[in-house]
Amino acid sequence: MSVSLLLILVAAAVVALVLWKLPRPADSAQSSRAPAPVPGQAAAASLAPVAAPPQGTAPPTVADLPPDSAPSAQSSTPGAGIPATDPPAAEPDFSWLSARGKAALAEPVPQVLGDFVWTLESALPQMHRGALMSIIGRIPRPPLSLQKLLSPDFLERANAAELSDLVMGEPLIAAKVLSRVNAMFYGLPQPVNSLEPAVSLLGMDTVRNICLQYMLAQAFKPELASSQPSFDAIWRASTLATELALRLAKALDFPDQGALATKVVMVFVGHLATASLLPHNAIDEWLVLDRLRRAQREQEVIGLSSGEIGAMMLRTWKLPPALVNDVWDTSRVLVTPASAVADAQRVSRLGLAYLCVGLGERLALGQLSSMADFDLWGYAGPDSYCLRSYLADPALAGLPEALRAASLDTAIQVMLGTGSRPVQ
Repeated sequence: MSVSLLLILVAAAVVALVLWKLPRPADSAQSSRAPAPVPGQAAAASLAPVAAPPQGTAPPTVADLPPDSAPSAQSSTPGAGIPATDPPAAEPDFSWLSARGKAALAEPVPQVLGDFVWTLESALPQMHRGALMSIIGRIPRPPLSLQKLLSPDFLERANAAELSDLVMGEPLIAAKVLSRVNAMFYGLPQPVNSLEPAVSLLGMDTVRNICLQYMLAQAFKPELASSQPSFDAIWRASTLATELALRLAKALDFPDQGALATKVVMVFVGHLATASLLPHNAIDEWLVLDRLRRAQREQEVIGLSSGEIGAMMLRTWKLPPALVNDVWDTSRVLVTPASAVADAQRVSRLGLAYLCVGLGERLALGQLSSMADFDLWGYAGPDSYCLRSYLADPALAGLPEALRAASLDTAIQVMLGTGSRPVQ
């Protein structure tokens, strides 16, 4: 091949290469647009993890609902509160509710409740929590017989004779049981002088709760005599609330009526422990507040509300975890709507227990003089707002009638007249 022909071929190749590299019109237009995303890249970006908030920085409030009933994004004002949950597949049947009941359920959440933040024990600074645990640890531990009384095994198998044997080991408790059975309320033709017939007459549930109240009375004693009237009022409230729980649970044909009443007794552990921790000059003023304002005061002064303190006490005493959880959940009705209770079968029991605790307190403090004066749906106040959602449970449909029963009011009037302070 001649040199001239070789040069011609090389020049042609160079020209072809330059022409191939020049941009075509369509390519120029495409290059001015943003690059097309890689398939799946946008979806991957949308699933990028979001940093979780620090633990303990947002304690539960009244608006804390499960994910399936989260508040609307439009509900941003304080107290906007407890929004409606997503419409259920079938509308609940509220036909049995009175017009007042339906109207009460439709009321907006009170702002003072919507603004309240319930502080959990786990949210306390470690030093504060340790100091509080140290103080609680100095409260005398009840006798071991308390644990036996609350043992599920004992409750299932015990009979009147076994309970009598247990009570005989605590002479002062035995005296209290005999005192109660011989009270004029029972109208016995002759005095009862031994425990087994007393247990048969009172019923095992009542006797067990008398024992629990006495044992707790030994653990919680005021340091100053001036505080004794407030402690007495808490004891009266405990006894009245327990009697209400037993009678109402029976009227409503609830299962495990004694267990419900026992839970009500144990709710007052938190009240008694709180009274023991508060400054002496603050107890009387604290006691007459409604439950929401009491919780606010407790958290301001102690750091935790009585519901949290009571749960701490019961765990310290190594009581059954199921009982501790039930007592804690009952106190939390203050800030927890019924729609947030995972087990719907617990709603009626939690609502009834919370109601009885409140009624016992109002009766003991003279804020309510007779059950005949009590209007269930007129039970106003921010501390009863969430309770209303529990009262709408069908299992409590007979509650208004049960509350109006003459026999219930007679029993409460006798207890108010004869006093109900445990033997000291």
